[in-house]
Amino acid sequence: QHGLEPGFQLYDLCINHGVKEITFFGFTQDNTKRPAIQTDAFKKACVDAVMGLCNKDANLLVVGNSNSNLFPPELKKYTSRFAFGEGRINVNFLVNYGWQWDLNHWDNSSDLEHEYDPASKIASKEISRIDLIIRWGGRRRLSGFLPLQTVYSDIYVVDELWPDFHPNHFNDALKWFQEQDITLGG
Repeated sequence: QHGLEPGFQLYDLCINHGVKEITFFGFTQDNTKRPAIQTDAFKKACVDAVMGLCNKDANLLVVGNSNSNLFPPELKKYTSRFAFGEGRINVNFLVNYGWQWDLNHWDNSSDLEHEYDPASKIASKEISRIDLIIRWGGRRRLSGFLPLQTVYSDIYVVDELWPDFHPNHFNDALKWFQEQDITLGG
C-alpha cells in the first residue's frame, strides 16, 4: 500500500521528462508463494494503482496470467491496451507475471504460416525494448523482469526501498543513464 503514492510521483516525473513508456512490476507469480495475506495485499495494491490511473493520461496495459485465480478479476479488462484521458504515456503493469509464462504464452499453430519471430508471440509483445531499469531496494537482479525486452537494458540500483522513493532517485538515474555508452551489443 505504501508503494502507490511513489508510483504516481514517478508517473508525474516521467510525464514531465517526456518519457514515452514506463513499466511497473506489481507482483510476480513467484510472489504468490508468500503467505495469503501478502498475496492479497499485492492484488489490492495493483487494483488500487490501476484505479488511480483512471484520473491520469495513460495508455494502460496489464500483463500477467489473467487465467489464474491469483489475477485480480477487476484488472482483466485492461489486458488489452486501455486509454485514460489523453493517453500521454504508455504504462505497463505486470500483475501475476512470470517470465516462463510470458515466454510460453503463444499459440504455435501459426508458426508455419509466418516467419518465426518469438518476440511477436510472447504475452508481453506490446511492451517496447527497455532502455533503463531502475531497481529499488539494493537488489542487483532482474527477478524475471521481461527477459526479451531487457536484453540490452542498463540497470541503475537505488539502495532505498520503493516506499522511500524520492524524486532525486529518478533524476540521478536519468543523469547516470545519459553517461552510459549505449551500444545495443554493437
